[in-house]
Amino acid sequence: MCSGNNDRLSPQSSALISISVKSSEVSINELLIMAKRPLKKFKADLHIHSCLSPCGDWDMSPRRIIAKSREVGLDLIAICDHNTVENAAVAMREGVRQGVQVLPGMEVCSKEEVHILALFQDLDPALEMQSSVYAKLPGQNKPEVFGCQVVANENDEVLGENPRLLIGATRLGLHDIVKKTHELGGLSFCCHVDRPAYGIINQLGFIPADLALDGVEVSRHVKLADAHKTVAGIEKFSCITNSDAHFLGDIGKVWTVFQMAEPTLAEIRKSLLQQEGRRIVV
Repeated sequence: MCSGNNDRLSPQSSALISISVKSSEVSINELLIMAKRPLKKFKADLHIHSCLSPCGDWDMSPRRIIAKSREVGLDLIAICDHNTVENAAVAMREGVRQGVQVLPGMEVCSKEEVHILALFQDLDPALEMQSSVYAKLPGQNKPEVFGCQVVANENDEVLGENPRLLIGATRLGLHDIVKKTHELGGLSFCCHVDRPAYGIINQLGFIPADLALDGVEVSRHVKLADAHKTVAGIEKFSCITNSDAHFLGDIGKVWTVFQMAEPTLAEIRKSLLQQEGRRIVV
């Protein structure tokens, strides 16, 4: 039995408890943050093309994309045209108006002809990424061959056409694209790794061990729950799925559910790393 004299802590015991508390401060803070910011499930489609992509349908105006995203219950989307972000600003403003969170991004084609998603939280780093891509993007578009590349406004009006060969490959290597994306605070994913066209597995046969990807994307032809078992070489990567929509009817055909506090890039990053209770729900 404990006596009254043993109720008081010795200096040695007090020191041990102090050390224990200090070593637990990070975990306690994380728990407090989680308690203040309850986690929710967000339905996300992070790879949608607009009418700016030459292979995108004319109906894929920023306003119509946002309206369709809201209709199918998406909380978070990313506009990712080929090698450009020129329709992202309009989509972001329209997203605010209609209640859908929009991230700016692009689908960059590397010199190895591999497609890489570059996602950002804000427009400025996305525009800086665009400048880097434009500097290494050769050729001029031929609308009659590759399709029109329409820059649109919130009223579905044509502001102009992008003259660059957006469908083409840049002179940037895979490592260059990933490095630049990270320097600008973005996230980098290999696109549709299960597909033969522009997928890294088909193009290279493997994912380089030193390629610092944040994750990989599988197409709607592979169930997210089965991706690690059916696509060789992606076992160590966090995996997401997106529609890669080029037509309104494709938006939200597949999606990724993130359990996180809010629909931001920082929270997506935590979900990919399974930090503080954040995760991808499969």
